[in-house]
Amino acid sequence: MNQLAKKKQRQQQQQVKPAKQVEEGNSLSDQLSSDILAKLKETKNQLVSAEQEKEEERQAQLAFEKKEKEKNKSFEELLDEYGFGNSSKF
Repeated sequence: MNQLAKKKQRQQQQQVKPAKQVEEGNSLSDQLSSDILAKLKETKNQLVSAEQEKEEERQAQLAFEKKEKEKNKSFEELLDEYGFGNSSKF
Protein backbone atom coordinates (compact mmCIF):
# COMPACT_ATOMS: atom_id res chain seq x y z
CA MET A 1 0.00 0.00 0.00
CA ASN A 2 2.89 2.31 0.67
CA GLN A 3 4.11 1.92 -2.91
CA LEU A 4 0.64 2.58 -4.26
CA ALA A 5 0.36 5.78 -2.20
CA LYS A 6 3.76 6.96 -3.44
CA LYS A 7 2.79 6.19 -7.03
CA LYS A 8 -0.44 8.18 -6.73
CA GLN A 9 1.42 11.06 -5.13
CA ARG A 10 3.98 11.12 -7.98
CA GLN A 11 1.20 11.07 -10.56
CA GLN A 12 -0.57 13.94 -8.84
CA GLN A 13 2.66 15.97 -8.69
CA GLN A 14 3.32 15.34 -12.37
CA GLN A 15 -0.18 16.43 -13.24
CA VAL A 16 0.10 19.59 -11.14
CA LYS A 17 3.42 20.74 -12.63
CA PRO A 18 2.29 20.76 -16.27
CA ALA A 19 -0.89 22.58 -15.29
CA LYS A 20 1.13 25.39 -13.70
CA GLN A 21 3.36 25.61 -16.76
CA VAL A 22 0.34 25.73 -19.02
CA GLU A 23 -1.28 28.50 -16.99
CA GLU A 24 1.89 30.58 -17.01
CA GLY A 25 2.44 29.89 -20.69
CA ASN A 26 -1.10 30.84 -21.58
CA SER A 27 -0.98 34.12 -19.76
CA LEU A 28 2.30 35.10 -21.39
CA SER A 29 1.22 33.87 -24.80
CA ASP A 30 -2.15 35.57 -24.37
CA GLN A 31 -0.45 38.86 -23.59
CA LEU A 32 1.90 38.50 -26.54
CA SER A 33 -0.90 37.37 -28.78
CA SER A 34 -3.14 40.26 -27.81
CA ASP A 35 -0.32 42.78 -28.37
CA ILE A 36 0.59 41.24 -31.68
CA LEU A 37 -3.06 40.93 -32.67
CA ALA A 38 -3.66 44.61 -31.87
CA LYS A 39 -0.65 45.62 -33.96
CA LEU A 40 -1.77 43.40 -36.83
CA LYS A 41 -5.27 44.87 -36.74
CA GLU A 42 -3.88 48.39 -36.74
CA THR A 43 -1.58 47.58 -39.65
CA LYS A 44 -4.45 45.98 -41.54
CA ASN A 45 -6.63 49.05 -41.00
CA GLN A 46 -3.82 51.28 -42.26
CA LEU A 47 -3.36 49.12 -45.34
CA VAL A 48 -7.08 49.08 -46.06
CA SER A 49 -7.24 52.87 -45.72
CA ALA A 50 -4.24 53.30 -48.02
CA GLU A 51 -5.79 50.95 -50.56
CA GLN A 52 -9.09 52.87 -50.47
CA GLU A 53 -7.25 56.15 -50.99
CA LYS A 54 -5.35 54.70 -53.96
CA GLU A 55 -8.59 53.42 -55.48
CA GLU A 56 -10.30 56.80 -55.03
CA GLU A 57 -7.32 58.55 -56.63
CA ARG A 58 -7.38 56.07 -59.52
CA GLN A 59 -11.11 56.62 -60.06
CA ALA A 60 -10.64 60.40 -59.98
CA GLN A 61 -7.76 60.15 -62.46
CA LEU A 62 -9.84 58.00 -64.81
CA ALA A 63 -12.74 60.45 -64.63
CA PHE A 64 -10.39 63.37 -65.33
CA GLU A 65 -8.79 61.57 -68.28
CA LYS A 66 -12.20 60.70 -69.72
CA LYS A 67 -13.31 64.31 -69.42
CA GLU A 68 -10.12 65.58 -71.04
CA LYS A 69 -10.41 63.04 -73.85
CA GLU A 70 -14.02 64.07 -74.46
CA LYS A 71 -13.04 67.73 -74.44
CA ASN A 72 -10.25 67.18 -76.96
CA LYS A 73 -12.29 65.19 -79.47
CA SER A 74 -12.65 66.64 -82.91
CA PHE A 75 -16.02 67.44 -84.39
CA GLU A 76 -15.69 64.45 -86.73
CA GLU A 77 -14.99 62.09 -83.81
CA LEU A 78 -18.05 63.40 -81.97
CA LEU A 79 -20.24 62.88 -85.03
CA ASP A 80 -18.94 59.32 -85.41
CA GLU A 81 -19.44 58.57 -81.75
CA TYR A 82 -23.05 59.70 -81.67
CA GLY A 83 -23.98 57.97 -84.94
CA PHE A 84 -24.08 60.97 -87.25
CA GLY A 85 -20.81 60.34 -89.05
CA ASN A 86 -20.47 58.66 -92.46
CA SER A 87 -24.15 59.15 -93.10
CA SER A 88 -25.62 59.91 -96.52
CA LYS A 89 -28.54 61.79 -94.97
CA PHE A 90 -26.69 65.12 -94.98
